[in-house]
Amino acid sequence: MVNFLALTFLCVLFGSVADAAIVEHTFHVQNLTITRLCETRVITSINGHLPGPKIEAHEGDTIVVHVINQSPYNISIHWHGMFQRLTPWSDGPDMITQCPIQPGNRYTYRYNVTDQEGTLWWHAHVSYLRATAHGALIIRPRHGVKAYPFTRPDKEETIILGEWWNANVVDVEQEALNSGGAANTSDAYTINGKPGDLYNCSEDQTHKLEVESGKIYLLRIINAALNTEFFFKVAGHNFTVVAIDAGYTDPYETDTIVIAPGQTVDALLRADADPGRYYLAASPYESTLGLPFANITTRGIVEYVSNVSASSYSDSLPVMPVMPVANDSDTTYRFYTNITGLVRSNSPAVPLQVDEDMLVAYGLGLTPCRPSQTKCNATIGSIAASMNNVSFLFPTKTSLLEAFYKNEPDVYTEDFPEKPPTTFDFTNASAITNIFTAKGTKVKKVKYNSTVQVVLQNTAIIGTENHPIHLHGFNFFVLAQGLGNFNESTAVKKYNLVNPQVRNTIAVPAGGWAVIRFVANNPGIWIMHCHFDVHLPLGLAMAFEVENGPTPADVVPPPPEDYPTC
Repeated sequence: MVNFLALTFLCVLFGSVADAAIVEHTFHVQNLTITRLCETRVITSINGHLPGPKIEAHEGDTIVVHVINQSPYNISIHWHGMFQRLTPWSDGPDMITQCPIQPGNRYTYRYNVTDQEGTLWWHAHVSYLRATAHGALIIRPRHGVKAYPFTRPDKEETIILGEWWNANVVDVEQEALNSGGAANTSDAYTINGKPGDLYNCSEDQTHKLEVESGKIYLLRIINAALNTEFFFKVAGHNFTVVAIDAGYTDPYETDTIVIAPGQTVDALLRADADPGRYYLAASPYESTLGLPFANITTRGIVEYVSNVSASSYSDSLPVMPVMPVANDSDTTYRFYTNITGLVRSNSPAVPLQVDEDMLVAYGLGLTPCRPSQTKCNATIGSIAASMNNVSFLFPTKTSLLEAFYKNEPDVYTEDFPEKPPTTFDFTNASAITNIFTAKGTKVKKVKYNSTVQVVLQNTAIIGTENHPIHLHGFNFFVLAQGLGNFNESTAVKKYNLVNPQVRNTIAVPAGGWAVIRFVANNPGIWIMHCHFDVHLPLGLAMAFEVENGPTPADVVPPPPEDYPTC
């Protein structure tokens, strides 16, 4: 009997191992000459495509990506939303977990897919290069597991929303840094790299989705834009949202999806309209109309086709959806707050005991121009960004993770404040005085397996804004969101401890707050930052230092042999 049980165990063990695969890709980072909006220019691409290659794997697989940098720029690749448990060397953010891959060099990212399934994505994490260096990362359920906890779709479609500049995006960033002001807005929005027929010379660069009446389509929607949050609609159709940031949700019916940079949404689209042609469209959400933004729209076409009918709708005029106005915060707030997480038998429970309780006030402010900012207006000053009055300063010679592993001094300090140094009326612009913003490379040190709660509080020093905050290395529970200043005595009554959303990127309400909670069970250095790329070099970031755990299986391993050097 014992031998039979042992044999059964070994069969199950080796069967599960046999099901796991190594998913291997080679990424050539290279220049690509491409024409958009009547202009031909050179962009940074992966394998000569925009978007880049789609990575598809199953839960339990190991992903291996060889990155060969044949471009003139430093590069690193971030696998957005992947936990990277005990593989922090593969997380990718420049000067946080690695030095960049310099031109002519290469680096292999290797990581396991554990306890994750759904729609994620990858992108460059240096300068503005992710504008054109990005792609989908699809994690399917483990082999042998029932496919999805929702209606099985007949087909899937990946939709990547992006931005396009006629100028070189590296120059766009540098010009903004030199001037101390906002970056130039994009010239177009795109769907899978195509601007759509509203732009010059773009009628043949319009994404098309062919559908058959009565069938169900799973749309895997990714916002890869640098600085723009989108409304997304398909004329004449509704969506059923079934996942966000690769976390399953209770089915949520809506005709409008709101998605911030860094976020993903999985939504079912039922082809139940009258056969014809319908525009799918994305337009910007801008919570503060006083700030510069491109109030333009990109659109593709949903076209009904039939295998049994000779009729065609290819010449009919598509129907355009009515898009929300750009500052429709009510629609945005309703979408973000009404979604709840799907509780399954294997879903982690919300931890009730909090070990680290933080209030992080963040936003934009002004500081004096630096000598290097040759185009900065000395009278107005330079835009700065901060969390708890600390403007994050990226190291230049050693990555934070390498310093953590080697216990190197003088690279960062462990004194990131748990609360703002000054308490004020955060969301009242008239009540705010110019608080000096200090620069520093500060991290918050937390014990392994501790529960961390962070209240993210938006400030109005230079206008309130719907900042998307992304945490590397973890998912987090979204317990509550609200407008105005956070008040613990009233907010705690709103905490959803039963079926909260699970995310890796949250669009904190403009002029409001959000409460997130996570378990720090992943040792290493993990950055938390605004996913508006215009704000990251300004310092809208901080990092967590998660201590090693008590056993060898909970300790950061040595870096790979080909780990990049600065």
